[in-house]
Formats: sequence, structure tokens, C-alpha cells
Amino acid sequence: MHKLWASTYKEILLLTRDIGGIAILFIMPLVLIVTITLIQDSAFKTVSDAKIPILLVDNDNGEISMTVKTGLTDSNAFEIITKDDENEAKELVFSGKYQLAIIIPENLSTDLEKKINQNVEGIIAKFGLEEEGEHKLIDIPAKEVKLYFDPATQMTFKSSVKNGIDKMISKIETQSIYKAFQDQITDDPSEVIFETDNFITYTEILPKEGNKDLIPNSVQHNVPAWTLFAIFFIIVPLSINIVKEKSQGTFVRLRTNPVSYATVLGGKTVVYLIVCLIQFILMLLVGVYLFPAIGLPTLNVSGRLPLLFIVAIFAGLAAIGLGLLLGTIAKTQEQSAPFGATFVVILAAMGGVWVPVFVMPKIMQTLSNISPMNWGLNAFYDVFLRNGSLLDLIPELSLLLAFFLITTLIAIFYNEKKNAV
Repeated sequence: MHKLWASTYKEILLLTRDIGGIAILFIMPLVLIVTITLIQDSAFKTVSDAKIPILLVDNDNGEISMTVKTGLTDSNAFEIITKDDENEAKELVFSGKYQLAIIIPENLSTDLEKKINQNVEGIIAKFGLEEEGEHKLIDIPAKEVKLYFDPATQMTFKSSVKNGIDKMISKIETQSIYKAFQDQITDDPSEVIFETDNFITYTEILPKEGNKDLIPNSVQHNVPAWTLFAIFFIIVPLSINIVKEKSQGTFVRLRTNPVSYATVLGGKTVVYLIVCLIQFILMLLVGVYLFPAIGLPTLNVSGRLPLLFIVAIFAGLAAIGLGLLLGTIAKTQEQSAPFGATFVVILAAMGGVWVPVFVMPKIMQTLSNISPMNWGLNAFYDVFLRNGSLLDLIPELSLLLAFFLITTLIAIFYNEKKNAV
């Protein structure tokens, strides 16, 4: 224990002599998490809260156009701006001033009613309720609702708008068919034969915390994600520290003492684990106190702190193990620093820090399972979003611990084989 404490004390002295490095370790992750969360929260509000202005050219002025207007207005997602000229609307959208223009064709409502009545009369005639000769087919051309999208518009937005408009028009068609049948079967308009209310409805069930719905927000996603990114980024200073010791001869002097390489790595592990926990605490403080002050959601950590610290400890160990291995194998700082920084970015991309795993291609979804950041992120989500217990965290924590042990053992074995030559 005395040797381990001496190694730990040495690492503390090295860190405290580099005030600029410590500042980067602690301040830059805080700047990163605030910046990213502000950007993503603004984007989220753009989609869910702020209304998107869209253009509507109504050449129909009938029931369908009124239903489309009402549906778009009731969604609270769009601000409808009416235009009379299709070409003007198209130019405004293609120039990027608006994201969408909807063009409703002439006589859409009346021609749809004629088409439905004609089809219903044909069906009734087949049943012999009407003379076949009385049913005359009229050629009614199909109608086309045009949608002009800004070329920079995302595909998800296009699909949601198309599906929404298609659903509204389909509902009108269904109700019109019921109405046409009712008009043919009975002369009493007050008599209800067909119920047109939706038989199937949808209800979203969310996990609850107490009596409140637990709804994930940008803070709950970004704090754990970018905390992990900051924790794993310590592999850069850690690996540089090890390489510097080798290049300056410090490690040679350490070998003259009866201290094993495992003890040296143990001292580094203790110090850098403390650094990881300080980073984690600072991130939590930002989520709890700073974010509400700048208009972002508050990070709720009540009742979760013990589990959160456990996840942070195991994630920190995994990051430290990777840093120890990189520093042991690398021969120069020019090798360890660029590789370490790039590798962390790759692990973050694979682990779902930037892009959610479920939207990745299948091959990337499979590869994400080998990223320790993905294990840590899932563990944090189990605590923040799924109300998981310690038992639920065991699979991810086991993987993180195994990663730390394997990388550390490889580093020790590599060092012994190298020095034995």
C-alpha cells in the first residue's frame, strides 16, 4: 500500500504542475456539454414547440381543403400562410425561404364526392336496389395534391408531412363513403346507420416517476453522453503522461526501485479515476444548476446519485484501462495523442453519443456493441430514463470492468515482454 500511495502521490504532483492541462480536462468538457445541449434543445423546440411557417395554395375551397387547414393548425406545429399563385409558392420554397408549400387542386372536394357517389351507386345497383340503367359512369380524373419541399429539408420531416396529409384525406374519403351509403339507404338524414368515429385509437404509455410522466429530454440524453465522452478523453493526457515518462527516463529510474509495473499503473488509475469523478460531478452540477438558469430542462438526479456514481466509476476504469494500454504501446507523444483523440471520437460515434444507435445501418448497430461508450451510455440511460436498479446495471458494469482488466493486463504483459528482451 505504501508503494501504491507513493505512485499515486507522484501522479498527483505531475498533474498539479500542469495547471493548463487540468483546466482543459475540466473546463472544456463543460463548454462542450453546454454548447451541444443548447444546440440540440433549440432544434428540439423548433420541431415540437415553435411553429414552422408553411405555404398553402387552396384552389379547392371545399371540405377537403378546410380539413387540411384545420388539421395542420390543430397540430400546433405549423403556421399556415395562404398564397394564391402556385409558381410564387414554389419559388419561395425552392429559394429556401419556406420549408414546404402545399398545393390543393381545383374541385378536389366536389370531384371526390362525385367519385364516391358514383361508386356507391354502382355497388347498390349490383345488389339490385337500383336499376342498372340508371347508373351512368362518368369519367372523373384523379386529383393530385402537390407538395413542394425545400431541397435542404430532412427526409423525416417530408415523410411526417406526407403521412399526416394522407391520413387527413383518407379520413375524409372514409366518412364520405359512409355518408353516401347512408344517403342511398335512408331518406332520414338524422338516422345514424354508420358510426364514423375512429374505432382504433392510440395512447402513448410512458414510464412514471411518482405521479409524473417521465419524459426524456435533451438534458437527460446529453449529460450522460458527453460525460462519457469527457471521461474517455482522459486517455489522451494519460497516454501522453506514460510516454513522457519513458522518453524522459523517469520510467527507467522507477524500474531501479522494487516497484512492479502494476503498482505504477495502480497509482495512475487512482489519480485519473478521481479526475473522472470530478468531471462527472461538474457535469451533474451543470445539469442541475446551470441548465435551468439558461432555459434548459433541469437534470433530475434525486434518488439516483449512488447508481450514477457507480456507473461513472466503472466507465472511468474502462477509459483508464484504454489509456494505460495506449501509453504502454505508444513510443512517442506524436503517436499517442492523435491516435487517442481520434479513437475516442470513433468510439463515441459507434457508441451512440452523436447519432442514436437505432438509426444507424445494421452493420454499425452490430459494431456499436463493442464500444465501451455504448455500454456506459446504456447504463446511464438505465438509471436516468428506465429507473433501473443495480441488478439491471450488472451486464453493462461487468463489460466495463472486464474491459478495464483486459486492457490493463495486456499493458502489463506487453511491458514485461518488452523489458525482458
